[in-house]
Amino acid sequence: MYASFCSIGAYAPKKVLSNSDLEQMVDTTDEWITKRTGIKERRIAADSELTSDMGVEAAKIAIERSGLDKSEIDLVICATISPDYFNMPSTATIIASKLGLGTIMSFDISAACTGFVYALSVAKAFIESGMKRSVLIVGAEKLSSIIDYTDRGTCILFGDGAGAAIIRATDDKSRAIIDVHTGSDGEYADLLMTPNGGSGSIHDDGSKTFIKMRGNETFKVAVRTLTNDVVDILRENALSSDEIDHFIPHQANYRIIKAVGDALGLRDDQVVLTVHKYGNTSSSSIPMAINDIYESGRLKSGDLMLLDAFGGGLTWGSALVPFAPDGD
Repeated sequence: MYASFCSIGAYAPKKVLSNSDLEQMVDTTDEWITKRTGIKERRIAADSELTSDMGVEAAKIAIERSGLDKSEIDLVICATISPDYFNMPSTATIIASKLGLGTIMSFDISAACTGFVYALSVAKAFIESGMKRSVLIVGAEKLSSIIDYTDRGTCILFGDGAGAAIIRATDDKSRAIIDVHTGSDGEYADLLMTPNGGSGSIHDDGSKTFIKMRGNETFKVAVRTLTNDVVDILRENALSSDEIDHFIPHQANYRIIKAVGDALGLRDDQVVLTVHKYGNTSSSSIPMAINDIYESGRLKSGDLMLLDAFGGGLTWGSALVPFAPDGD
């Protein structure tokens, strides 16, 4: 039994936070942000809009496109660092309830920006073991709830949104997810973290938990790690970069994406970019980017996607994934 990636969906909140808007909030400029990140705008959820709400909207689209009846879904995995609640119930259980999926297994994972690739790996394992047959994986983030909008080093980067996919069992190896690599190294934990709110909180003043990042150090480690991971997964599967239809990296920063793409010798038409309009949406950035090329008509049945992500933890992951919609 194999696991196939059979549908995609995404949701972006209506509110747009542009670089011009940020110029009114912190000491920055549109030119400065664009030059260093490639970001022009990002989406911000409404006050009443929860991470689970965005996940539900993305999931509805993914389920509809899959052709599945929702009763066939037997597992929900949600990747998020901005859950509805700290630390329970899981956002996945809330998504399952709002979708009316009944009493199925559901849980969250925390792997920051690598969350969707981690979720894909877990779904693949559940299916290939025979334990589950149809898995809904969701990457959903309301990062605006953990951003300090007086810190120009982080507030210019992050946005809100959600993406979802259906991973299904198949006996057709040509439709199967080829490989998933994941890794982590807690030695670099302090490069990108939310330092308050847990048992390891470094402040006791009751201050809100905000994302903290050491940008320059994170950039250097990200480029090196992302490049090495992709080189490894291609080599281990005897594939060349020319055989990749769509390179879909985590949408953190255009300079990181450009550096990795150049190091791998990828053509511009192979590299998927959405960072300019959504910013960094952590675990939801890769599925939102996949959805972008699906809705634009670029993603076709049988196309080979190379996913690549890096996030706080530190975590990283890559995946070789044929797009295998049912009924093709």
